[in-house]
Amino acid sequence: MFDRKLNMDSIFHEKQEGSLCAQHCLNNLLQGEYFTPVDLSSIAHQLDEEERMRMAEGGMASEEYRTFLQQPSGNMDDSGFFSIQVISNALRVWGLELILFNSREYQSLMINPINEKAFICNYKEHWFTIRKLGQQWFNLNSLLTGPELISDTYLALFLAQLQQEGYSIFVIRGNLPECDAEQILGIMRVQQQQRPRLIGEDEAQTSAGMSAALSQTEMVFGVEDEVVNEDDELKKALALSRQDIDVEDEEADLRRAIQLSMQGAVMSNKSSESEMGNVKSGSQAAGSAAGGQRAGQNEALTAEELRKRRQAYFDRQQQQAQLNIPQPDTKSSGGSGSVNTGSEEDQQQKPSQ
Repeated sequence: MFDRKLNMDSIFHEKQEGSLCAQHCLNNLLQGEYFTPVDLSSIAHQLDEEERMRMAEGGMASEEYRTFLQQPSGNMDDSGFFSIQVISNALRVWGLELILFNSREYQSLMINPINEKAFICNYKEHWFTIRKLGQQWFNLNSLLTGPELISDTYLALFLAQLQQEGYSIFVIRGNLPECDAEQILGIMRVQQQQRPRLIGEDEAQTSAGMSAALSQTEMVFGVEDEVVNEDDELKKALALSRQDIDVEDEEADLRRAIQLSMQGAVMSNKSSESEMGNVKSGSQAAGSAAGGQRAGQNEALTAEELRKRRQAYFDRQQQQAQLNIPQPDTKSSGGSGSVNTGSEEDQQQKPSQ
C-alpha cells in the first residue's frame, strides 16, 4: 500500500526563481528538468533571426527593416520572460501543440475539460501548468509552495475563474512523456489535507508575526523605560528634597549658632560688667569709661571678638593693678609700725623741746 504523502512527493514541482516562470511551466508540464534558461534563449534567438530574415525580404535599406533592428526582442527579455512562440516551439520538440481554450474551433468540439491532459495558463508575464496525473488534476503553479489538488467538479469552475481574471488558457494536445508521478498516481488516488500557500505568504505572515512581537516587545520595553524613568525622576526628586532639607537644616543650625553666640555675648557682657563693678574701687573713672564703651559695642560683636576683647581688657586691668600697689607714707594714719618721714628741720628742733 502506497503512502499518500509519498504519492504527493512524487510530483515534480519547480518553484519560482526570478522571472523564469516559462521554464517552470514547461518543466512542471513535462514532469522533469527538460529546459533551462539557455535552451529557451536559444529558441528565442532563433525566432528573432527568422523574423529578421522575413523583414529583410522587403529590402534591408527600408525604413521598416531599420526600425525592426532597433527594437528589442519580442520573444524574450532580460528578466527571463519568454513569449508564447518560444513555449510553442519548445513543446513542438516533444510533438505537443497548443490550442486556445476559448477559441471557436475548440469550443465547437464541446469537450469536457476533465477529458483533457493538461492546460497552460498565461496572464501578462506569468505562466503556469494545470495537469492530470493518474486520474486527478493538480495545479502546478510555480508560485505555490507545492502541488495543489483540484477535484473534477472544481476544474471547470477554476478555468472559468481564470478566464474572468484575464488569463489566456491553452489546451495541450499530444502525448506527454512518461513520468513516475503518472504511474504512481495511476494506481492510487491521493487526498490533500492542507492546501499549499503562495510562496512568500508564510514569510509575510512570519514577518508580520515578528513585527507584531517586536512591536509588543518595544511596548513592554517602553513601559519599563517609563517606569525606570519615573523611578529615576522620583529618586532625583527625593535627592533634591533631601538637599533642600539639608540646606534648611544647615541654615537652621547656623541661625541657632548665631543666636547662642549672641546669648553668650550678652552673658559675657553681664559678667564683665559685674567684674568691672568689683574693680571700680581701684579706678572708677577708667572702669566706667570702659564699661560704657563695651555696652555700646557688645551687641554687634561676635563671640570670638568678645573673647579677644575680654582678654585684652583683663590684661589691661592686670597691668593697671600692678601700677596701683600702695607705697609707704609717713602721713598715713596706719598702725604703730608707721614711720614718720618729716623734714630735717623738724628733726633738729625736737631735742631742744
